[in-house]
Amino acid sequence: MQFNRFPLRSVSAVASLLFAASTAWAVNPFTVRDIRIEGLQRVEPGTVFVSLPVRVGDIYNDEKGSSAIRTLFGLGLFKDVRIEVSGDVLVIVVEERPTVADVEFVGTKEFDKDVLKKALRDVGLADGRPFDKAQLDRAEQELKRQYINRSLYAADVVTTVTPIERNRVNLTFTVVEGDPAKISEIRIVGNKVFGESTLRGLFDLDTGGWLSWYTKSDRYSRAKLNADIETLRSYYLTRGYLEFKVDSTQVAILPNKTDIGITINITEGERFVVSGVKLEGNFLGKDDEFKSLVTIRPGQAYNADEVAKTTKAFTDYFSNFGFAFARVEARPEIDRANNRVALVLQADPSRRAYVRKINVAGNNRTRDVVVRREFRQFEASWYDGDKIKLSRDRVDRLGYFSQVGIETQEVPGSPDQVDLTVNVVEKPTGSLSLGAGFSSGDGLGLSFGLKQENAFGSGNSLGVQINTSKVNRAIVFSTTDPYFTEDGVSRSIDVYHRTTSPYQDQSYYQLVTSGGSLRFGVPFTETDTVYFGAGLEQTTIVPGTLLPTSYQAHIDEFGPTSLAVPLTIGWSRDRRDSALAPNSGRYQRANAEWSPAGDARYLRATYQYQEFIPINKQFTAAFNGELGWGAAVGDRSYPVFKNFYGGGLGSVRGFEQGSLGPRDVSGTSVGGTRKVNLNAELLTPFPGAGNDRTLRMYAFLDVGSVSGPDGGLAINENANSLRSSVGVGISWISPVGPLRLAFAKPIKKYDGDKIQTLQFQIGTTF
Repeated sequence: MQFNRFPLRSVSAVASLLFAASTAWAVNPFTVRDIRIEGLQRVEPGTVFVSLPVRVGDIYNDEKGSSAIRTLFGLGLFKDVRIEVSGDVLVIVVEERPTVADVEFVGTKEFDKDVLKKALRDVGLADGRPFDKAQLDRAEQELKRQYINRSLYAADVVTTVTPIERNRVNLTFTVVEGDPAKISEIRIVGNKVFGESTLRGLFDLDTGGWLSWYTKSDRYSRAKLNADIETLRSYYLTRGYLEFKVDSTQVAILPNKTDIGITINITEGERFVVSGVKLEGNFLGKDDEFKSLVTIRPGQAYNADEVAKTTKAFTDYFSNFGFAFARVEARPEIDRANNRVALVLQADPSRRAYVRKINVAGNNRTRDVVVRREFRQFEASWYDGDKIKLSRDRVDRLGYFSQVGIETQEVPGSPDQVDLTVNVVEKPTGSLSLGAGFSSGDGLGLSFGLKQENAFGSGNSLGVQINTSKVNRAIVFSTTDPYFTEDGVSRSIDVYHRTTSPYQDQSYYQLVTSGGSLRFGVPFTETDTVYFGAGLEQTTIVPGTLLPTSYQAHIDEFGPTSLAVPLTIGWSRDRRDSALAPNSGRYQRANAEWSPAGDARYLRATYQYQEFIPINKQFTAAFNGELGWGAAVGDRSYPVFKNFYGGGLGSVRGFEQGSLGPRDVSGTSVGGTRKVNLNAELLTPFPGAGNDRTLRMYAFLDVGSVSGPDGGLAINENANSLRSSVGVGISWISPVGPLRLAFAKPIKKYDGDKIQTLQFQIGTTF
């Protein structure tokens, strides 16, 4: 049937909002016999029909027409919508928005294109989505925001829209990034007690130096500025300035959009001295015990850190008795006339709580038992803050998770019970490493490693390590079960093959060592572990050029191949804040090795002690001491290949690697049975690197010697004497590992010593 269309009864999208106000567009209500849709290309008709507020058989009127247009526009799929009426047939005429076919970026160097595409996807612009000019404007603003976060305020974005077939468009964002905005000035206004340069030295942000290309410390970041302001506030609050405040912070971008000026206005206030500390509230009748936790001292300047430390110690101590909800408030009573402050520590232990159950969340791969066996807080026991903290630290030390947190939830209807939820975020624990390195001592070295720290989520580790250089080559297979027994006794198995040569030329003699060992670690306390082990080891001396007389004597006595059965016992304790770039803490380890059977029978012991002391934010003092001792067992000679060596990085810098101690008649160093090594360092961030501790320089003093029975082989009467050196160096946590570079000058040396002024190595940590 042919229907006549009446233009006056058609409703455009623009006029739809006037339906209710103007009778010129009025349509007499009628019963809809049919609904047709025109103009669809990619949108499914069902999408339109489902969205319409009117169906066949319904009464159509102006209100439903307005509602239909608003609903269809709300889908975001159409750029124009009209409703036409032909008799009792409703005709929906739509014009689809173009679809984004492709998004391309030109001139983007600062960002990976996938990062930018994700940012645009978050604002609704992506391949396959309808194109909207409003979304395009938001996309341009989002791109500029991304660049502003990188201090590229001059970045300019130009968008090109290219229509293509089938009502699609290609979008091209052309970016002129410009130069990054750099901090040209940092001013602190209002300071009277401390110099402006002293206060600016606390900041990680600065006006740049010759290393700013590496540290990017002159790149403005709101987050970094906030952190620096908190550092400034802490600096005053820990020195008695109780009423210190930051009045305002202005960040000004100059018209060239490449220079930034920062002005921080502060009010220092008066310096207050603590006049006394009082305890108020309920301290469970243990007032004396709580008083012993107070680190705030009357007569000293007010120190916010000590106040926070004391209140935390109080809440932690309350938690040891099951009071999980204890509140401790430090209330200052200020005497401004005399610049004194009395602190009142108000305590409310609230109620005691039991731990009903412990849940583990986030461990999609790691088994629950791997986490639970590290816990020292048990279910159905009193809430114990110390045990909970220890449990969290033990789970974190596993190394399987990037984040570990413990949440405490009250049990509804049971005010004396709580549930603990251990939230973990798993990280990849498998590693495949390929690398190359070069050191002045070992020459070129290649490395390959394949290790899985958390094999199959069981907590066991499996690995193979291969290292090769012209003087040191090794292949090691290892596996460790940290809970070989339920009590936490670990078991480690190692199989290894090592080849060592004192020279890079393969025509020189070599030591080839093959063996295996079985070791158990027994946790005697929460922080101390003692290791027991046994192994079987075979060492072969491969004759070659410059074979030392002592090695030849060993061959004459035992033959070129010696078998040893080493029994080991060791102990370690590591309390450093970082294994790679420590700033504080202590590290100790001791190990004894005894071979009572086989061709090589000996006793060998080592001890190492390290201490790191933070002097201030910039300087750290580091001390290292090592002792080594070896002796023969029974009537056998001490095996020469178990000798200690000294000199070079990790020992006395400035002397050639392994050159200290007794020498053969040929002048070859053969090591000794006793070793002492002492190192002192003063570390500071590299000039121009701000407070970045991954790149530091250091000054050092080294003292050490290698000595022992030489059987008349030593040709230098001063072989056993101490050597020492001083110098400076650079420590860098590089992408390929810790790198140490040292420039040393021997201050105590003897004729014949092999001096090496410049030394470097990748992989050393002290």
